[in-house]
Amino acid sequence: MEETPNTSVTAPSAEAPTDFIRDIVREDLASGKYRPEEIQTRFPPEPNGYLHIGHAKAICLDFGVAKEFGGKCNLRMDDTNPGKEDREYYDSIQEDINWLGYEWNGDVKFASDYFPKMYEFAVLMIQKGLAYVDDQSADEIRATRGTPFEPGVNSPWRDRTIEENLDLFQRMKDGEFPNGAKVLRAKIDMAHPNINFRDPVMYRILHEAHQRTGNQWCIYPMYDWAHGLEDSLEGVTHSLCTLEFEIHRPLYNWFLEPLPIPRKPRQIEFSRLNLTYTVMSKRKLLRLVQEKYVSGWDDPRMPTVRGFRRRGYTPSSIRNFVAAVGITKFNGVTDMGVLENTLREELNHDAPRYMAVLHPLKVTLTNYPEGQVEWLEAVNNPEKPEDGTRKIPFGRQLFIEQDDFQEVPPPKYFRLSPGREVRLRWGYFIKCNDVVKDAQGNVVELLCSYDPETKGGNAPDGRKVKGTIHWVEASNSVSATVREYDRLFKTPEPDAVEEGHDFLENLNPDSLHVLTECRLEPGLAALPPETRVQFERLGYFVTDWRDHKSEAPVFNKTVSLKDSWAKIVKKG
Repeated sequence: MEETPNTSVTAPSAEAPTDFIRDIVREDLASGKYRPEEIQTRFPPEPNGYLHIGHAKAICLDFGVAKEFGGKCNLRMDDTNPGKEDREYYDSIQEDINWLGYEWNGDVKFASDYFPKMYEFAVLMIQKGLAYVDDQSADEIRATRGTPFEPGVNSPWRDRTIEENLDLFQRMKDGEFPNGAKVLRAKIDMAHPNINFRDPVMYRILHEAHQRTGNQWCIYPMYDWAHGLEDSLEGVTHSLCTLEFEIHRPLYNWFLEPLPIPRKPRQIEFSRLNLTYTVMSKRKLLRLVQEKYVSGWDDPRMPTVRGFRRRGYTPSSIRNFVAAVGITKFNGVTDMGVLENTLREELNHDAPRYMAVLHPLKVTLTNYPEGQVEWLEAVNNPEKPEDGTRKIPFGRQLFIEQDDFQEVPPPKYFRLSPGREVRLRWGYFIKCNDVVKDAQGNVVELLCSYDPETKGGNAPDGRKVKGTIHWVEASNSVSATVREYDRLFKTPEPDAVEEGHDFLENLNPDSLHVLTECRLEPGLAALPPETRVQFERLGYFVTDWRDHKSEAPVFNKTVSLKDSWAKIVKKG
């Protein structure tokens, strides 16, 4: 009796993500084509740069699908292009995947692991009359390929005998010919409407040492030839690719059809992730690094996973963002604000609160005892009462933000000004009585008084103040460097440049401001690197993972808070 496939494992729960790719996997399980433990995906990055946020979408999909359905996901380095690959990239890719919260199946795989088998299959293709050695140069092949509206032209070497092709291919492998002298091409149809079928190149000669195989090979496979073979040899069931590979899928299948491979994977395409105010081309990102427009691949303005991490993003915020964007077949551009809001929601709930003054203005409380310091109670996180409270110092000398004082306040300004009273967060009411200026007329100090009856922020007589500002006590405050970051590019689509112009012309000259001599409450200095916090009223910040030290704190701004006053100023 024929066994009925078990469909119970394919039914999604109410919380389970769903999209057209997951629907395909569910159908394959329901039909009995695969058992759950047979589901296999792979993430195949080229080790020629750092992973960016677009790769994060693919990682979440590849690893997520495998985990959700009880399968496994391989990490495979597509190391078919020696000279552009580096050990630094191999290591960073693995670290970034782990940081995002995923683990791959077994050891890391490499395309170079399959070089011998790829060569063996190429010989089989020649023997079947499906491949030939061409002596044309790359420029000649390009010129005779045709257009979408005109057929290509057959190579003069297309009708070589099988014996001659086998001999030449062996000699290519043995290093007899220089770079560019010959290639191996698939023999398909130079008039095919899909231009990828017009005798695509399978191997090129490249006399360059490989990161892993050394000088063992001087011919290297092209991606279209290697891709399906690698998937098949690993037992991949669902090969998930971005949408630009959709037109390559028929060729993916064509290459596999004549080969003795028992189970052939299915390639499925989805739209890639594009964000406003950034670029995703690794070539362009490399240029930003090499030409020193940024400090490195992990510069917090870069769209790399490493850059987002150093900026203060969390693995869960990136995973949640990818889930929110969804998996579709439609290319589009997602606003950077969507990613920022995803992180902001998480940090609003999780990040402990501290006080920091980035542009200090000295305040002296003339009626507070000299030399006295008291310790006030401050809530660590109003969103999480279980996180408790901390002690913060208060004394005669304070620092407040320069923007929190206006000598001539505009309408709807409720912060400090002469004769006006404000509330100090977790502290007292203070009133500005006098202003001290330097020789140039700049305000350098405020002489204020405090009301000792208002400790904790409330007045016994019931009087109200509209403004609450943050502050730090001077004698116990810590000096720090704070880096404020903005969008790396000043236009939403920096790649959209006219002919003759460069995307670098769209760089934002104000994307980084380094503030020194910022003043922090003392507890911030002791935080370890990669600690995310909220500076009250200013935004979310993170201790820099490279430069932060307790004796010299360095914080990077992650994302801002909503600022009602900024909106008022903008409206004018």
